[in-house]
Amino acid sequence: MLCAAGLLHAETTAGLRWTAPAAWKAQAERPMRAATYSISAATGDKEDGECAVYYFGPSQGGSVEANLKRWIGQFEHPEHEAQTRKRTIAGLNVTTIDLSGAYTGAGGPMATGKTSKSGFRLLGAIVEAPEGIVFFKFTGPAKTVAAHQANFENLLKSLTVQR
Repeated sequence: MLCAAGLLHAETTAGLRWTAPAAWKAQAERPMRAATYSISAATGDKEDGECAVYYFGPSQGGSVEANLKRWIGQFEHPEHEAQTRKRTIAGLNVTTIDLSGAYTGAGGPMATGKTSKSGFRLLGAIVEAPEGIVFFKFTGPAKTVAAHQANFENLLKSLTVQR
């Protein structure tokens, strides 16, 4: 991890390395996150997107299936069935998800109430890294996420095992 001007710019965790898209802005350190990126809103959207990278430690954070189920549960009235895909990137098992609808936000023990945001989308990736599972969760207004979908895919393609 690199820290410059008080901003966390983490591009490594759990034996995993990635390259964040140049257009994404690294945000200040937050609890339970290896990195957080702000993604500028697409024209017409009123809110920026966010890509949060979570790592909770070896054997922590729950199973791939439990996390997919939790992310799906964060949407009311999904616009389509969640699209999941298993693939291998740089020798790592990666499960991705794509869903949209009314987003109720993060759940779990830190949540303090639900606010539903219609027209949102989530692109997620669960990476089985050498030192545990790393979660990449990109959420925002559907147009903003669509405008940056290629950036998210490029981030995933940049994944490598840190040596």
